Amino acid sequence: MTKLLMFLSKFVFGEFEEEEFKKFLRFGSVLMMVIGIYWTIRPLKDSLFTQLAGKENIPWAKTVSLILMIPTIALYTKLLNKFPKIKLLGNLPSLVYGVVILCYAGFIWAFQSGIISPSIITVVLGYFWYFFVESYGSLIVALFWAFLAEITNVESSKKGFPLVYAVAQLGAIIFPLIFIKLPIQLHVKSDAISMLLIVVMLFLINPLVKYIDKKTPKQELAVQTIAANENPEKKKQKTGFVEGLKLLFTTPYLAGIFFSLAFFEVLTTIFDFNFKYEAGTVYSGVQLTNYLASFSSVVNTVSFLMLIFGINKITKRLGITISLIIVPIFFGMATFGFLTIHSLDFLFWLAVCSKAINYALNGPSLKQLYVPTSQTAKTKAQAWIETFGSRAAKEGGSILNLLPQAIGRASAKLVSCGVGFVFVGIWFFMSLYLGKTYKKAVNTKTNVC
Repeated sequence: MTKLLMFLSKFVFGEFEEEEFKKFLRFGSVLMMVIGIYWTIRPLKDSLFTQLAGKENIPWAKTVSLILMIPTIALYTKLLNKFPKIKLLGNLPSLVYGVVILCYAGFIWAFQSGIISPSIITVVLGYFWYFFVESYGSLIVALFWAFLAEITNVESSKKGFPLVYAVAQLGAIIFPLIFIKLPIQLHVKSDAISMLLIVVMLFLINPLVKYIDKKTPKQELAVQTIAANENPEKKKQKTGFVEGLKLLFTTPYLAGIFFSLAFFEVLTTIFDFNFKYEAGTVYSGVQLTNYLASFSSVVNTVSFLMLIFGINKITKRLGITISLIIVPIFFGMATFGFLTIHSLDFLFWLAVCSKAINYALNGPSLKQLYVPTSQTAKTKAQAWIETFGSRAAKEGGSILNLLPQAIGRASAKLVSCGVGFVFVGIWFFMSLYLGKTYKKAVNTKTNVC
């Protein structure tokens, strides 16, 4: 079976050694679980927050998430210093997120059954729920990619990372259909059932990671280096949680990665809020959860098809620079469409395509940029970029989303699109710089930072 999959995958992703292929397939299964769970709780994040605190307060929820992310990163960094990444990858989703979601399932059942009435406590729990789901999408995914980038060399990452993304999209397509839409089709009137099913999947991540650690040859799990003077056996020096932040602001290359992600997050936050605001006007309650679950499956189906039909070949054949600059060009056109076309269906597909091109092309490309960097950059700096940095960028988009309350929706859209066009222009030239710097580092076998 493995040889058949290798034969089929070479036409899309390239040729692998057998153990190399098994490694990416196994880690793809882990990310499939992680991403599948995230795309299942993501519709619940928005739907339950709307029920508990109101859809108009979503921009404020992002502000709270940003504030709470600072101590969360500090704790996450301490855990990185204390435990091996593969141990954290196995235990953190199950022991922390599984237990908390289990508690929330009981609360939501009581709330939707009318046992618990709306109050300031339900509003506070709504805000914490929003942050909790956001932290899962940032921390667990960042932890996964920090570990995989650490054990993967440049050439292997070009074909392996898109394969991992493709496998992961299967979970993102299937999980929302099974764990959200199926209970709704069976006329289950509480989101608590979906949450209990998610908890079961979270508890399965730990044995899966242990199995991979046991079955994968140790050389495939060994730390890879690109710089000739970098010694992977050298004892790692523990660093504080601000170390990654210092590196981020003193290294143009890492700052470029940060702003590439930030511009994407700002624009998608604007598109996403307007889409969900309109969806919340048309649908409510469990039906809103159902609609957003359909959105999740469509996003990841489109992403999967883009990967299967070879969008990753752009990187292999034309280089990472071309892959990077395609994304701001797309967002320039998307911003123009957002300015000129007004309908829920258009916003649905705008949000779908914006997220799909990120998961299928932009995401794998940005992850490759970390390969020619130091271990501190791969872990501490990446944690800041993909957790606090991502949340800060979403906060920037949320500030723009608050403008309609002050100046009206039409004027706010003009301001948001004006800002978007400026960001797209800067993003384009930043992508050129990142691609050139990455190529030079790979050709000279040195670390950028």
